[in-house]
Parts: sequence; structure tokens; C-alpha cells
Amino acid sequence: MVSLGGTTGVYARSYPALDRAVEVGFASGHVISVSFPETVPEDAAQDHELLDRVDAYLAGEEESFTDVELGLTLPTDRREVLEATRNLPYGESASLSRLTRLAGRDDNDSEDLEFVREALSENPTPLLIPDHRVEGGPYATPGTVRGTFREIEELR
Repeated sequence: MVSLGGTTGVYARSYPALDRAVEVGFASGHVISVSFPETVPEDAAQDHELLDRVDAYLAGEEESFTDVELGLTLPTDRREVLEATRNLPYGESASLSRLTRLAGRDDNDSEDLEFVREALSENPTPLLIPDHRVEGGPYATPGTVRGTFREIEELR
């Protein structure tokens, strides 16, 4: 894992490719949130190596972000779903059913499928946990942003 030191605070940068900003929240060097506001918040710093990596990703550089430390405060069963999502490789997608199986759940069980949908919709760190690689969401990543990420990774 890449240590981001004791970074704490909010960092954001505007990205023309997304027609919006990427905002990242840190606590003690761990990413705790990623969002996509229309503009950079006034109190956000814009200079951070993770935002540089987002720049490279948006320029087409293969980037998985799997080495970035996350600070997820979620129940274990939801974390398992998000970890399975995080393990989807760059440029590869998975159906909701396949993700359900990867998370150790039964894709023939409607309650398990609904549980996976809920975990995806509540993903606190989209892009770092690439819900855009899941076919048939739901998604925490907004539609236009998700479309850009899928286009960059050549996902159909």
C-alpha cells in the first residue's frame, strides 16, 4: 500500500474530462471519501499526489488505485462486497451476479443480490473502489462520470 503519510483534510481538483471536480477526503493518511462535486470547494487544497494520479488516469494511463490505503468504517459484510469490487482489474467488468459470487454470496438469492446493490450504492470511495466496472449497478459514481471512466477503460 502507498502511504500518504498523515494526510488529513479535503483535497479537490477540477477535471475538464469530467466537467466537474474530484474531491477526496483523508483521515490519518487513509482515503475515507471520494465525491464528484460540480466545482472545487473553497476550503479544499488542490495539490496532492492522488489527484495527480487521477490526472494520469483521465489521460488514459492504466491506473488501478489498489495501492491507496482506504479508511472504510463499514460492517464487515459490506466491506467484503466493496473489496471484491476493488479487486476488479482495470479494463475488466463484471456483472452484478458475478460480483455477488466474488463477494462470497449467492447470486441466486434475491436478498444477497439486493445486499450487494445496497453496498454498491453506498460506496464511499468511487473510482478507488471502481463500481463503474460493475455491469447493472447501482452505482455511487454519477452517470456521466461513470461513462467517462468506462470509456477510458474501454468497457462496453
